[in-house]
Amino acid sequence: MNPSIKKLSDIAQKTSKTIIGLMSGTSLDGLDIALCEISGIGPSTKVELKNFASVPYDSAFKNRLKAITSVPNVSLQEVTLMHTYLGNYHGELILKCLRKWAVAPSEIDCIASHGQTIFHAPKQQHNQPQMPNATLQIGDGDHIAHKTSILTISDFRQKHTAAGGEGAPMAGFIDEMLFTHDTEDRIVLNIGGIANFTYLPAKSKDRPSITTDTGPGNTLIDAAVRQLFSKEFDQDGKIAKHGSVNADALAAFKSDPYFRKPLPKTTGPEFFNLHWVENKLSKAGITNVSNDDFVATLTRLTAETIAESIKSILDDKSHPPLYVSGGGFHNPVLMDWLRKLLPDITISSFENLGFNPDAKEAVVFAVLANEMLAGEGFKMESAQTENISFGKISFPN
Repeated sequence: MNPSIKKLSDIAQKTSKTIIGLMSGTSLDGLDIALCEISGIGPSTKVELKNFASVPYDSAFKNRLKAITSVPNVSLQEVTLMHTYLGNYHGELILKCLRKWAVAPSEIDCIASHGQTIFHAPKQQHNQPQMPNATLQIGDGDHIAHKTSILTISDFRQKHTAAGGEGAPMAGFIDEMLFTHDTEDRIVLNIGGIANFTYLPAKSKDRPSITTDTGPGNTLIDAAVRQLFSKEFDQDGKIAKHGSVNADALAAFKSDPYFRKPLPKTTGPEFFNLHWVENKLSKAGITNVSNDDFVATLTRLTAETIAESIKSILDDKSHPPLYVSGGGFHNPVLMDWLRKLLPDITISSFENLGFNPDAKEAVVFAVLANEMLAGEGFKMESAQTENISFGKISFPN
């Protein structure tokens, strides 16, 4: 037997595994690295976050990524180069964190790498009936594995599309597994570049969960701030706080049919970008929005579309607590508006569920890797086969 296969089998049978989860989201701001201790599988899964780091990308690297991300025409050579480079680079960042944490690579059972999404193309977005749902992540798992000498599981979203899904959002599989309460309904919301939430009915109610994107999270706000203020993001919501919401512009944005599509649904910055914004304003004949008001209006768009999506799945008597993760949680203007738009719902940090809110997405992929190694897979309504496992395995050698 190939010794790598034997080692894979040994790892899969361990009662507790040390797994590094990686997440680099649509905001392109850096790599989240979560060192997790995971025991059990399925509903019996227990996760302890041992260490976490969010490593920022420098400006030159971010600009190189942006040039090939969420745009229809790119240099194929640049995509190929970045696919390999990113794998090696993420491997280097992992090794640096392990040295800082005084953890040897040999102590890690596997790495779970989400990769960097450079294009997301569900059918409802590309509108080509003969073509499937599709999504593309770069940052090759073989290069991460070889660089770190650690077994790596990557490319999780491809099996989701192969089984008829849209490739996103995937957090719901793990949200349901880890955060469903016996008697309390819950909503877990992640505000990254795109906002998504999972509604988790209490186990006692025997109702299905719902996971969906709602529309833009930080992606439009960040893009506007970069273009108008030469900053990476609206720190502490200061720009939005200084501006006023332009009601006409907000109405123009919310007129998009996407917001009326039934849940669940998915999207990405391929759709919600500054070109989309400019097109909406142009069609509405709006030309006089100040820079501060522009950012305030986009922030309000995020808040209202999140709130309206959540309200659409609840009845008048249902007010489940809402737990928030992702970069948007750090924007006090956005969070204040959410609280005002959802006055009957208690909104708090994901930390109240036991995890750093910035680490949540990286932890999700660590748990997905654990399920690939030892679990029984996940049910997908669109799948024509038995339970589905996500991820591709790369051996170090």
